[in-house]
Amino acid sequence: MLRRIKRTGLGALVAAVSVLSATGCSADGAGDHTIATPEPTLPFDAADPATWVLPIEGYLPSDSERKQVSQARKAVAGDCMRRFGLTWQPAPDLPRLGPKTLVDWRYGIHDMALAEERGYKPAAAEQEAYDRAADVGALDRTSQTGPDTRVLQGGIKEVGGRPVPAGGCLGEAERKVSSHAFDTTLAQTISNEAFAESQRSPEVVKAFKAWSTCMKASGFAYERPLDASDDPRFGSQEVTPLEIRTATADITCRGRSDVAKIWFDAEVVIQREKIEAHAERLNKERTSLDEAVKKAADVVAGA
Repeated sequence: MLRRIKRTGLGALVAAVSVLSATGCSADGAGDHTIATPEPTLPFDAADPATWVLPIEGYLPSDSERKQVSQARKAVAGDCMRRFGLTWQPAPDLPRLGPKTLVDWRYGIHDMALAEERGYKPAAAEQEAYDRAADVGALDRTSQTGPDTRVLQGGIKEVGGRPVPAGGCLGEAERKVSSHAFDTTLAQTISNEAFAESQRSPEVVKAFKAWSTCMKASGFAYERPLDASDDPRFGSQEVTPLEIRTATADITCRGRSDVAKIWFDAEVVIQREKIEAHAERLNKERTSLDEAVKKAADVVAGA
C-alpha cells in the first residue's frame, strides 16, 4: 500500500522533527521527581544549533529508540504473517530530510552555504534521495484488498480456521512491542508550549525586533524570523532568486541579533520550569518508553 509523501516546507519539517527526533537520556537523583538529563548525539558547537540540546529531549524518544521499536514491530508482524502462510515485506524507512536534530532548524536556518544554493529548502541531494525512496520504496508489497492486507490490518477474522489477532498482525505487533509506550503526550505538549511561550519572552521579543529592523534594511518586511521561512511564496519545489536573497539576508540578520541563542536560552528556562512542575508524570512516560525499548531490543535479539 502506498504511503503518500510530498515535499514539505520548513515549518512542517521542523514540526516533524520535534515529534521524531530527540536524544537519549540519563537520570540525576532518585524517586518520582528525578529529572532526566538528555545526552547529546553530536559534539557541542556553540555556533551550530544542531548540536544544542533542550531539556525536554530527555523525555522524548530518540531516533535510535524509534528505529529499535520499529524494527521489532516489523519482526513481530512478519512472524505473525508467516503463521498464515503469507510473506510480508514492510516498507523501508525513509531517509531523513531537513533538520538533523530537534533544535537544528527549530529557530530557523543557519547554514549560509546551503541558503545560497537552496534558500529555505533542504539540500538537493537529500531531497532527491527522499523523493527517490518515497517513489520506489514506499510500498509494503501488500495488495490493496487481498488476504495479505486483511490479515495484516485485521480485516478478516480467521484464515484456514486459524484466528487472526485483533487488529491483525500489526495489532499484535503493537501489543507485543510498545503497548502505548510511545505516548509521550506530556513531553510533546511541553515542547510545543515552551516553543510558543518563549517567543513572548522580553529578550526574544527584543531579538526579533532587531532582526526585523535588519531585514527591513535589506528590503524585506517580516516581524518574526519564522515568518520569512514560512512565506507562501517559497512553498513550491522551485528555488527562486527571491527565496535565496531572503534566506541569506535572514541568516545575516540572525547572526547580528543572535536570535537562535537568545531564543534557545529562553526556551530552556521555560522547559525546565515545566519539567520540574510535571516531573512525576514525565518520569512515568520515560519509564514506559524505556521498557518498550528494552522489550523491542529483546524481540530483535530473539528474531
